[in-house]
Amino acid sequence: MLIQTESTPNPSTLKFLPGSMVMDHGTRDFATPEEAEASPLAEAIFSTGDVEGVFFGRDFISVTAAPGVEWRHLKPQVLEVLLDHFASDAPLFRPGSAAGISIDAAEESFDDDPADAEVVGQIRELIDTRVRPAVARDGGDIVYRGFRGGTVYLALHGACSGCPSSTMTLKQGIESLLKHYVPEVQAVEAV
Repeated sequence: MLIQTESTPNPSTLKFLPGSMVMDHGTRDFATPEEAEASPLAEAIFSTGDVEGVFFGRDFISVTAAPGVEWRHLKPQVLEVLLDHFASDAPLFRPGSAAGISIDAAEESFDDDPADAEVVGQIRELIDTRVRPAVARDGGDIVYRGFRGGTVYLALHGACSGCPSSTMTLKQGIESLLKHYVPEVQAVEAV
């Protein structure tokens, strides 16, 4: 099995492409070793001791190195974990119940005003069709969290979280796109 790697705009994050589907649908972000306990693969990647974040996309895994860690030392360790996981056909997640799932306050969505339903629909469509595919190519994800008072709130995951260019992406890229197509949008903020 060959696992390819790609750099991302975030120098701390490397994107690993196993050549097969990782997640059937959706994405999953692990910011701590405790969160990674839900996944044997994420837990094994964190167990290297030099990892600050793991993100599962549709066909990739993004890994963020801890501060001061060089990829030339960490990359072989992560590749070994990934090869072991995919060669053994191990499950991505541990079996469990929904009782163990929680959403952090920072990850909660805002309640959109029903009067803004048409605007929110346009915003969501643009994010899903134009923004998310581009961001996934860079090893991350951006998720809609709400629209209030002309401001769109988005959550950054994977390589986007902590990326030095994420502010520029939000303001010059996503905000400009949304303002162009949806005049009601005045600003975009990360939550």
